[in-house]
Amino acid sequence: MEEQEVFKMPLIGDKAPDFEAVTTTGKMKFSDYAPGKWKILFSHPADFTPVCTTEMSGFAQNQELFADLNTALIGLSIDSIHSHLAWVNNVREKTGVYFQFPIIADLDMKVSKLYGMLQPSESETAAVRAVFFIDPENKIRLIMYYPLNVGRNMNEIIRALKALQFSDKNKVAIPLNWEPGDKVIVPPPKTLEEMDARIADTSCEKVDFYLAKKQL
Repeated sequence: MEEQEVFKMPLIGDKAPDFEAVTTTGKMKFSDYAPGKWKILFSHPADFTPVCTTEMSGFAQNQELFADLNTALIGLSIDSIHSHLAWVNNVREKTGVYFQFPIIADLDMKVSKLYGMLQPSESETAAVRAVFFIDPENKIRLIMYYPLNVGRNMNEIIRALKALQFSDKNKVAIPLNWEPGDKVIVPPPKTLEEMDARIADTSCEKVDFYLAKKQL
């Protein structure tokens, strides 16, 4: 029996694997791309397919918002650069939506394998719908995986990005269903002294000393 190739998936906290690739905006060395910015690297199964078109259009329609959040977008599929360009142009002609962010032409599947986007039980020739949130230090901070037949939720992608950035800036944790403007969780005490101070603290909403929320 033939052995199935194993694709290693990068983990949260790992340095984002570096690569060089051809994209719709020119050649790219990932570690040199968009210095000082957050990056969202996302894959789609194939050009000229309906679910992928809705998803890529969602990213394109929010390009300004991502730019305001200091975030660069990078798409990918296992298609040629010629297919990418034809698809981008087709969508622009039919809908007026223009995918201006780079889309990696990953015909040799090098980047897909590097990022665990190829999952053989789902498909050996099409990348699953992966989303990697990568911070300005090129560290992977959040990973989402969707199957071939289910589109992603753009609102959740944006919410997760805002949550990561807000948490980093304010050194707090983000509770369930958080939206910008909601209360956040302040770090739990780590010593008896800190616990007593938390119990006496009237500036935050406490369920107990270990679970306290605050408006920032």
